[in-house]
Amino acid sequence: MGGCRKDGDRRDTRSASELYADAKQSLDNKSWDRAIRSYKALQTRYPFGQYTEQSMLDLSYAYFKAAEPHNALSNLDRFIRTYPTHPSVDYSYYLKGLVNYEENLGFLEKMMPDRVRDRDQSTAQEAFDDFNELIRRFPDSRYVPDARQRMVFLRNNLAAYETIIAEYYMRRKAYVAAANRARYALENYPNTPHSSEALVILHQAYLALELPDLASGSMEVLA
Repeated sequence: MGGCRKDGDRRDTRSASELYADAKQSLDNKSWDRAIRSYKALQTRYPFGQYTEQSMLDLSYAYFKAAEPHNALSNLDRFIRTYPTHPSVDYSYYLKGLVNYEENLGFLEKMMPDRVRDRDQSTAQEAFDDFNELIRRFPDSRYVPDARQRMVFLRNNLAAYETIIAEYYMRRKAYVAAANRARYALENYPNTPHSSEALVILHQAYLALELPDLASGSMEVLA
């Protein structure tokens, strides 16, 4: 009985505003793990109320900074489904793009920028799609200019990745596959710095496949 009273005395009796203030302070101080615990406690004790919506966005950002991308994305998807007309829903799309951007590119871009294009680009494509959805739905959002700049970087790397795969197929003499990847890069990511490389591969692949008219057409476009 004494133990029960002791546990009961330690129960958190803070109000929603007090819990939110503590969580926000931890977030501002970049204490990501503490912020996550505080926001989760707030949502558990007060699942509905004036702090619910903002706490979901703040928790998503805390997950992002704490290198927990899956939790961040899951939380953001839930926010978009639950509050599709929220004034900050544009931020949720932008943050989704940032999470995927950093997951695929952030570390390598900082440490080994020349190797970014060599790795799997699935999350880069997801980031590109997230930013594109933001621009499509909220063209006047204040997050659009930054999203556009990141999309240029992502688009160039996606084109480079396809070109690298096409070059690999050329070395293996898989000319049909090489032509398909080069054509995919040109059709989906046109006018990038790697378009000329893709056209050269396409020309060489068509020559190897004894398709002189197509090979000539590729060279004309390159010229």
